[in-house]
Amino acid sequence: MFQFMRKGRLGVFVTAAIFSASAVSTAAARDTAADTAKEAVDETPIHMLVSIDNQQIKVYRGLDLIEQSPISSGKRGHSTPTGVFSILEKRRKHFSNLYDNAPMPFMQRLTWSGIALHVGKLPGYPASHGCIRLPRPFAKSLYKMTNRGMHVVVTRGSAEPQAVRHPVLPQPFVPATEVASLSGSTIDADPALRGAISPATLQAALEIAQPENPYFDRPLRMIITPRKQPNKIKVLQRLLNEMGYKAGPVDGVVGRKTRAAIGLYQEITDQPVTEKVTDSLIARVHLDAGYEKSHNATLRVRRKFRDIYSAPVSIKHLEQAIGTHVYTALDFEQGEGSVEWIAVSAEGDRGGPSDDLLNRIDMPEKVARDLSKMLTPGTSLTITDRSFKRNTGLGTDFVVITR
Repeated sequence: MFQFMRKGRLGVFVTAAIFSASAVSTAAARDTAADTAKEAVDETPIHMLVSIDNQQIKVYRGLDLIEQSPISSGKRGHSTPTGVFSILEKRRKHFSNLYDNAPMPFMQRLTWSGIALHVGKLPGYPASHGCIRLPRPFAKSLYKMTNRGMHVVVTRGSAEPQAVRHPVLPQPFVPATEVASLSGSTIDADPALRGAISPATLQAALEIAQPENPYFDRPLRMIITPRKQPNKIKVLQRLLNEMGYKAGPVDGVVGRKTRAAIGLYQEITDQPVTEKVTDSLIARVHLDAGYEKSHNATLRVRRKFRDIYSAPVSIKHLEQAIGTHVYTALDFEQGEGSVEWIAVSAEGDRGGPSDDLLNRIDMPEKVARDLSKMLTPGTSLTITDRSFKRNTGLGTDFVVITR
């Protein structure tokens, strides 16, 4: 949902050269001016939120609303889908392949099936064939802000970004190095080190020790979705068979043999003999059989519309609704150890507040470490119980349709 510009990294090289006082002064003034100009650039990611009910689009920089505009979305029979999208293609001049070669200036494509942002008439109500029409001045301005891969969240009602803090959200990885262990007190206590290592030398060594991420200017797109759960009756039958209770075929049907096996198990374990499948029975069999439930969800990661990583994770209380929530990392520099995140709920109250949902996510330590090493500014994490597979493919990010 976000796009940003990155600062160039300055390499500092110390050379043995002699400059006149005036040259040094001039160079210092020029460097100061350059640094000031760079500091003036706000690199906080921007994001777009479109409300169908309000016929409005809002553009935020982080948590700050910077622009907004009326829109015209799809009319009855051609309604604009809601969900999480990415800008797949941009063209200043474009003509519709579906509707009589109609002009679509400053087109920003959201789906390959024909949904896009572009200049169009705004009668004050939904009137398009599914696209999101924009006023020309706004569309032109917006076109300059965005790039391919930027997220666009389309909702029915209004949505706003909120700051969120949670240990599940990845933080930048800062590796420990041997050089970093040379503190000032350590250097001062050793005469040999005190004469050989200056603060400037130590700082330069630390900078060199930090690994460069060659993809630091490319935000990741991550998604967590539930897995299809195994049939609990089949699991129960298999475990009873493994423990010698002869529950019959593992077919998910609680027939005569399965009921008899349950009754025998209950009798041997001093439980009331009911021959019925209950949650407490299943939990007891799992415990006695040493069965551990596998992770019930999958994390997937894409960079530039291509899969680069996947891993198992878990979601607690999977029987409860999740909704669709998008979390985005704001700007940070390489070598920094923390980053702020913001969240947007794409389905209103469904699934509860975005920060509460994070309490239900269990991420293995290795997976969290892997994500920290890959993390880049503007990276987003979508957590949803909606399917993404139908509209996600080559040349797209993870597309989630919520209606």
